[in-house]
Amino acid sequence: MKLNTRASLSTVALTVGAVLRRRGITAVLTGGACASLHTGGAYVSKDADFVVRGAVRQAALDSALGEIGFERQGDRYVHPRVSFYVEFPPGPLAIGSDLDIHPIEVDRGAGPALVLSPTDSCRDRLAAF
Repeated sequence: MKLNTRASLSTVALTVGAVLRRRGITAVLTGGACASLHTGGAYVSKDADFVVRGAVRQAALDSALGEIGFERQGDRYVHPRVSFYVEFPPGPLAIGSDLDIHPIEVDRGAGPALVLSPTDSCRDRLAAF
């Protein structure tokens, strides 16, 4: 999928998540982008955070995100036509001290992506506050 200046945060996040899954990288969308996805854009964020499960080489992330036009700049990935950036905060996947997190699969056209459930997304935003 080609991303452009009109792509919503949810579209960007789900496209990134789908590419990662196709490449065999298990990463879960968290943070504000996940809240934005579940609220239809009512929650606003400037980035998409993915927590990677398992060991993944930086080169694998670079290659996967490069496939859709992202380039690594420091600790984030940027796209020349997208106003949102992508980050990979360190794991483990948790909400506060709760490590028993069960992501859900969402597919809105780009392919399946793993995201926090609506309830866990709300818990995540409350924990971040």
